[in-house]
Amino acid sequence: MRPRISSVPRITSLPPLALAGGALVVGVGGLYLAGLLLTGGEIDSGTTVRGVEIGGLSRAEAVRKLERRLGPAGARELPVRVGDRTSTVDPQRAGLSFDVRETVDRAARTGNDPLSVFEGFFRSGGAIEPVVRFDEDKARAALGQLAKGLDQKVRDGAVAFDDGRVKEVAPRTGYALDVDAAVPPLRASFLRGDADAVTALPTRETRPKVTAGEVRRAVRTFAEPAMSAPVTLTAAGRRFTVGPEVLGEHLTMRPDGSGRLRPELDAKGLRAAPAVAGPLNDVTTTAENATLRPDGDKAVVAEDATPGQEVTDKALGKAVLPLLTRSGAGRSGAVEVRRIQPEVTRENTAELGLTETMSSFTVHFEPAEYRTKNIGRAVELINGSLVRPDETWSFNRTVGERTEENGFVEGIIILDDKFTKASGGGVSAVATTVYNALFFAGVKPVEHGAHSFYIERYPEGREATVAWGSLDLRFTNDSGKAIYIQAESTDTSVTVSFLGTRKYDEIKSVKGPRTEVKKPEKKVSDDKECVPQTPLEGFDVTVERVFYNDGREVKREPFRTHYTPRDEIVCE
Repeated sequence: MRPRISSVPRITSLPPLALAGGALVVGVGGLYLAGLLLTGGEIDSGTTVRGVEIGGLSRAEAVRKLERRLGPAGARELPVRVGDRTSTVDPQRAGLSFDVRETVDRAARTGNDPLSVFEGFFRSGGAIEPVVRFDEDKARAALGQLAKGLDQKVRDGAVAFDDGRVKEVAPRTGYALDVDAAVPPLRASFLRGDADAVTALPTRETRPKVTAGEVRRAVRTFAEPAMSAPVTLTAAGRRFTVGPEVLGEHLTMRPDGSGRLRPELDAKGLRAAPAVAGPLNDVTTTAENATLRPDGDKAVVAEDATPGQEVTDKALGKAVLPLLTRSGAGRSGAVEVRRIQPEVTRENTAELGLTETMSSFTVHFEPAEYRTKNIGRAVELINGSLVRPDETWSFNRTVGERTEENGFVEGIIILDDKFTKASGGGVSAVATTVYNALFFAGVKPVEHGAHSFYIERYPEGREATVAWGSLDLRFTNDSGKAIYIQAESTDTSVTVSFLGTRKYDEIKSVKGPRTEVKKPEKKVSDDKECVPQTPLEGFDVTVERVFYNDGREVKREPFRTHYTPRDEIVCE
């Protein structure tokens, strides 16, 4: 018999790979759990923002931590420099701030999947730059405001004079903030976060034309010598000195086109300084024309002319300026005195045509102290006027404004159709006399105006008044020769004569009848300045100027005048 072999169960071994796989599954799961425990939150370990550790934190935790730490840093003002001036910029006003949430989003892992967690074992987050919010429009506005305080205007070097001493003004470079170019550096400064570092912002620079070296040269070669001692001047035998204090007051140094300082003397101002005006006025005399007067139909010389002399501003400056750089006796010099020849002399009266009486007219008036004073002053200013051919003579220009400073006093004038008080009252008597003299001399009236109502002492339609700034009496000398105006007055009369060469044999005045006659009214006034007024009718009248040569009428010129009624005024 064969031996029975019993059946024994077979044991099969797990493949090595399968064993390893089971171990691997267990190992990865353990690593994942360990990774979550070790790395904790959503941000890799070792992650920092501006030195603030946020590794291992959740997003919310990181946001809160960064807000606490970065908030104050982002609010710190940024120190900046423009040229050599410094200031600060408020980041918030400049549109600069940290975006904490965006910064955390960039630092955080994208997910918690096993691969991301597993990779966390082998990486560190490191330093991350914060995300910056930036409003460029606000930055430009803030920089523009900054420029207003920090921009520096260029200043040229200069030399000045003060009370006889030399003052140097140092030049200064000009800086203007370049707003466009300054935007990126401002943002970079905020991003760096270094509160102690001053950021130099880009500027446009302007260099002074007058340098410090030129200032030193001007002081050495001119300014200091000019103020070193007085200068001594001689004019027409009169000797006087002018000290540095007076000289410096009228002395400047101005740059030319190349930036070189050159001296300038205000000769007119120096001439007016008391230390100079006094001595020069003593040697200055006015040329006096020969005095003419009518003698029947002839013009005769009543008094010879006298020459004058003067020192011009130009002559003074020409004498003084070269002396300022000299020393000792070299600081003395002579000032040219110019001789002034009169326009009318005994020798040239015939040449000028001042040979006969063209016209003469007299106006009489009631005596009054103000009339005598004002009429006399106007006559004084008019007498001796020489009007050359084709020149226009002006009463206002010759007499000037009727003020107290000009020698006139308060009197009675006509204003708004009634008598009132004002400076220069009575001068219209002179204007009327001049008007009649030019009327009968046959010259051309340019501007004249009659009184608003008629005044009985004047010829109807042949009278004139004047008002400073509004009404003048002017005529043009169209006679072909010069005219000399002779004027004189008494307490009750004024006479004006035109001496020259007659263009016409005779001139007559023909007055027409009164027309458009109107009666005056009666008015009562309680004005404290009220002046009583007698009534007189208003009317129109036409006067013709008739020209004759060789006994024949040559031409006629009509002059129409309108007079308003002169109301009766009773003062209460």
